[in-house]
Amino acid sequence: MATFLYRIGRWAFRRRRLVGGLWLGVLVLAIAAAGLAPEGKEEDLSMPGTESQKAFDLLDERFPQSNAQGAEARLVFRAPDGQRVTARENKATVEDTLGSLDGGDQVASTTDPYEAGAVSEDGTIAYSTITYTVGAVDLTEKAKSALEDAASRARDAGLTVEIGGSALDSEEEPGGTTEIIGVAVAAVVLVLALGSLVAAGLSLLTAFVGVAIAFGLVSALAVPLGLTSTVAILALMLGLAVGIDYALFITSRFRDERAQGREPEEAAGRAVGTAGSAVVFAGATVFIALVGLGVVGIPELTKMGMGGAGAVALAVLVALTLVPALFGFFGNGVSPARAKPRAWGRILARAVRKAEGAPRRGAGNCAISHDEPAGDRRPIAADPAKRMGTRWARFVLRRPAAVLLIAGLGLGAVAVPALSLELGLPGDESKSVETTQRRAYDLLSEGFGPGFNGPLTVVVDMSASSESGDSRATTDLVARTVRGVDGVASVGDPVLSRTKDTAVLTAVPRTAPNSGETKDLVHAIRGAVSGVEADTGTGILVTGTTAMNIDISEAMSDALIPYLTVVIGLAVLLLMVVFRSLLVPVKAALGFLLSVGAAFGVLVAVFQWGWAADLLGIEQTGPVMSLMPILIIGIVFGLAMDYEVFLLTRMRETYVHGASPGEAIVNGFRHSGRVVAAAAIIMISVFAGFIGMSSPTIQTMGVGLAAAVAFDAFVVRMAIVPAVLALLGHRAWWLPPILNRVLPNVDIEGEKLSTRVPAAATVPDAAPPRLPVGRHRQ
Repeated sequence: MATFLYRIGRWAFRRRRLVGGLWLGVLVLAIAAAGLAPEGKEEDLSMPGTESQKAFDLLDERFPQSNAQGAEARLVFRAPDGQRVTARENKATVEDTLGSLDGGDQVASTTDPYEAGAVSEDGTIAYSTITYTVGAVDLTEKAKSALEDAASRARDAGLTVEIGGSALDSEEEPGGTTEIIGVAVAAVVLVLALGSLVAAGLSLLTAFVGVAIAFGLVSALAVPLGLTSTVAILALMLGLAVGIDYALFITSRFRDERAQGREPEEAAGRAVGTAGSAVVFAGATVFIALVGLGVVGIPELTKMGMGGAGAVALAVLVALTLVPALFGFFGNGVSPARAKPRAWGRILARAVRKAEGAPRRGAGNCAISHDEPAGDRRPIAADPAKRMGTRWARFVLRRPAAVLLIAGLGLGAVAVPALSLELGLPGDESKSVETTQRRAYDLLSEGFGPGFNGPLTVVVDMSASSESGDSRATTDLVARTVRGVDGVASVGDPVLSRTKDTAVLTAVPRTAPNSGETKDLVHAIRGAVSGVEADTGTGILVTGTTAMNIDISEAMSDALIPYLTVVIGLAVLLLMVVFRSLLVPVKAALGFLLSVGAAFGVLVAVFQWGWAADLLGIEQTGPVMSLMPILIIGIVFGLAMDYEVFLLTRMRETYVHGASPGEAIVNGFRHSGRVVAAAAIIMISVFAGFIGMSSPTIQTMGVGLAAAVAFDAFVVRMAIVPAVLALLGHRAWWLPPILNRVLPNVDIEGEKLSTRVPAAATVPDAAPPRLPVGRHRQ
């Protein structure tokens, strides 16, 4: 692997104009395809195989004149203080308002609240349901404007009018101020980490190229593949984060190679051969985790995973080819060649080599004294960043058990709130109290009870019943059975299809849509009607938005274990190939579980309990979106393995060249600690930049991913990992002989490069060469 990528790096460097031209052409084509493609449509969330989805499909089949999942609006009217909506003037205003909508553009029907009994008991609140012939995302601006204009006229007449339902839902667009701030922070961190404006700009440029291509492709394929705006935003978020990180790792290695005296082309080849190998396998773990989201069975989640995986794959390709090509254009700007030292410079160079324990002439070829214990106290490099990483590694090596205990208990404490995790899909109750949808929700709860905002739809399929001729008796039996279930506030009259073989009843719970009592009620109704199904031969399905939320949450929980098994199993196998170790991949997976548990704790504390919600711009608390746990698990697992690969690759590289386990840990932090920390800060900044968006889905994703990356990079990888490796010693790099023979040797640490590629004449800061004496090798 290292040799192959080394050749790619040198080829891209030499053929930089060709490589740059090809990527520019791909970028132009992607942007052109996105501009010419029709605008994608948002799709309703579906869960094939669940009872709720089966019911929706049946309604679409038996009631073709209506759209079971079409857009719906509720105009909620409230009379002024001391008045009733049934008063003559107020009633006339309500009827005139609804009359202006009836028969309007895309309007299927409007209900009269006075004829439908949609007036509260105290007569102060009434509502009308407006149904549309198309879904919310297909509503025209003309139809939405007509709805808002009608509400404005009623307000002018003195009534309080709010609009609820899905009709006013809008598509989230990327490109807000907070995202720009996130990118700006990433740029500052790049400059500080690389010490060069050119190097930082190169990393940002290549990341933007990959993101622009990915975003263009998602936009171009939106219609044929049914990709939504959430898929595009996720591709943008992940592509930007990993694109900057991957370019940072290769650029940092290129600078190291140049600092050792190698020519630009040789340095580019070695950077891609070593750091590029880590990028390939890190990207592969992210790719596996995202593609694995398809096992859940939710089409939208599968598309999000595929979109994110495509963006990550593009980021890897850009890092392996375009980055070394740009080295060819701006090599000296990224890392200028080392000038020949003057007399005083040679004296300083000898002092630095002596301070770092470099060998003097005739002292042998071992750059690290292997007689010294792990965590020795030799003088540290002059680079402040390397000095900090070295000191931290030696501190952990001296107190591995204490560091492991403190870090583990700390993450465990942060994860405690996750025990109270509640799942649901965001509705009007999750919106800000400043929105008309939330105010309409509150008015309906006040006038008709909290369960009125989450009605259940009971679908009775009598097509296969032996008593289908007596449809009225069957529907009456179903209605009585549902009314008899504890927790049902009311059951409406059945609505029959034209063929009289399907009936629809609406049951209103006494409790709010996202409450645990409502979830229990759905299961209770399904259990109660099962006896009616057996007696009459009918099929009875419970659906509606509330029931769909419950079914999706349960399906996510059921799919969690299979998903973790598939993804973690494949990733552990991949890491076993990378590090030729049995315990390192297992440790990586267990560390990930700590990170994701702490991230879930943060989500509960922020989104359910409201801690720091105002500071983060979270205007409304409530259940965590059902898709979030498994989506965050998939993304975070891949990103966690990123840092594992980048950090441990340098340790493995040092170890196979003859260093002791403790020395390998120190050298890994000395070279990669700063870069991993910078990469983590960049990724946190990018993810946090999406918290400012109005979509609850994107906000939750931004908070969860930023928290998970922070915990994984700075607690798990920087503290727990070196502590565990220190406790394991040589056993950390042990691989059973049978696996050693079976698993392919991909040479991610670039060991073969030392034999096939001539080394530089001066290598003062390189990893120690292989010892001539016998050592245990994997």
